[in-house]
Amino acid sequence: MSDPITTTVADKPLLEKQDSASPSSGKGCAEADRPRHLIPPCPYRRLSDSGSRLSAIVDPLLICGDARRALSLLPSESIQTVVTSPPYWSLRDYQVPDQIGRDDSLGSYIRSLVGAFDELRRVLRADGTVWLNVGDSYTSGNRRYRAPDRKNRARAMHVRPPTPTGLKPKDLIGVPWRLAFALQDAGWWVRSEVIWHKPNAHPESVRDRPTKAHETIFLLSKEQDYYYDVSAVSGPNGRRLRNVWEIPTEPLKRANGQDDDHPAMMPLSLARRCVAITSKNNDVVLDPYAGSGTTLLAAEELGRQWVGIELNPSFVDLIERRLGP
Repeated sequence: MSDPITTTVADKPLLEKQDSASPSSGKGCAEADRPRHLIPPCPYRRLSDSGSRLSAIVDPLLICGDARRALSLLPSESIQTVVTSPPYWSLRDYQVPDQIGRDDSLGSYIRSLVGAFDELRRVLRADGTVWLNVGDSYTSGNRRYRAPDRKNRARAMHVRPPTPTGLKPKDLIGVPWRLAFALQDAGWWVRSEVIWHKPNAHPESVRDRPTKAHETIFLLSKEQDYYYDVSAVSGPNGRRLRNVWEIPTEPLKRANGQDDDHPAMMPLSLARRCVAITSKNNDVVLDPYAGSGTTLLAAEELGRQWVGIELNPSFVDLIERRLGP
């Protein structure tokens, strides 16, 4: 292993898991032809966001810390593709210091993400890409609050956003495209808008508009030309993939049947599709807002190296449970 870092993460010593599978073998610990319940634990290194910049990524990395500080540890042009879903603006309070999404204003939230994407540009290869999932919301007309709910952790973390300047109560804010335009102004290519249709979306208790059943995913590139395998995933009847993807949500269950600890999990099939299209075997896949670690699992299954960054120590523990036996 290169560039060893001696540090602690969430009051735990630096953790290095060993396994008989070689992380540089191209298949890692997951082989496409093996049932997922037979996949052995994945070898990886767990670091904090402090330390010296790595000279190379030779093993999968799980970093507990702030995305911008953690990205500064990664070598330049080391990442082939990014699949990520940053915390949505003012929708959830994850109850950790320095969390993105709890910014006082929409403008501050967008500036924070654009700043993080400046560092993403450095670590991304010239032919690299970013799949960016961003949620939208409506203004409430009221001050933000955190809903009290002791039985449902997801609801307890839900907050209503304040009304940004220039908008009215109950306006659809348009967060995804506001962020996309800001990234475009910062030099990114916005190559596609994908509509992620959720056929099993939970209905909202609204009576004056249709309920939401989709989210937005942008395909961004660092340069005009980039790697994109048009044959990696086909649409219905073998047609070329279109930009409306019908993918059900996939709540993660524990062995006791209870929902796991992350309230906004990306479906594995969605992450797997993105990874397959814009990366090759042994390429490095990054999720700087790793959440429950779905992007990392998809990368491992497809024989990619990966780097995951997550600020919340409890979510890092969740990722380790999903990666382990």
